Amino acid sequence: MANSRTFSDVRNVILSAHKNTDTQDKVGFYDTWAENYDQDVAMLDYRAPLLAARCVSSFYKGDREKITVLDVACGTGLVSAHLKKMGFQHFVGVDGSLGMLELAKKTGLYEQFKQCLLGQDSLPVEAAYEIVIIVGALSVGQVPLTVIREMWEATKPGGYVCMTTRGNADNLEYKVELEKMIKTLEEEDKWRRVTVVEVEEWERAVSQQDDGYIPGTIYLYQKTVLNALHEYI
Repeated sequence: MANSRTFSDVRNVILSAHKNTDTQDKVGFYDTWAENYDQDVAMLDYRAPLLAARCVSSFYKGDREKITVLDVACGTGLVSAHLKKMGFQHFVGVDGSLGMLELAKKTGLYEQFKQCLLGQDSLPVEAAYEIVIIVGALSVGQVPLTVIREMWEATKPGGYVCMTTRGNADNLEYKVELEKMIKTLEEEDKWRRVTVVEVEEWERAVSQQDDGYIPGTIYLYQKTVLNALHEYI
């Protein structure tokens, strides 16, 4: 039964996810994991959704009841659930897993859903969102870094992009490449840095290389208004 799952069970699930590098295998894994996902990440003390939502909420000064948030790799809706409590009202969810999307639908949080195999399919949205957020999916063996530019494209001029990644040993190379991509867009004047938050206790460690809690990072960037206007003229 689901409620008899142990931390060892959860650790084995997470480690098996890292072994699935093929896109279809990855989607199949998340379809299978969907029913246990929320309780498993709770057992991991997975803090990323709450911390990312707090970061967005602390810097967004607009009318949060009117705007729509694009939740990329939305999973079961953990991030949007936190943002809802912080006053945001409208959400569109994107994920590659139909199993995850089916559970997200049951939350009643989302006004629209789009299935998309991130990195394989283009993000199926236009530049219409004041907040675009991705939590948990930017890590080795998960979502390719090409999605970063697509998220920038999906953001309105002056809007915010929030991203997270893990800082543990097996993700360090990916994290370096992620930060290079972020920096490249900054150098192209596509966006400006709002804040980067380093978190020491991101979630409980599962690999033999790590002990206790692993670290993580939140990146919040604002799309450049002038540059974006030039592109649309």
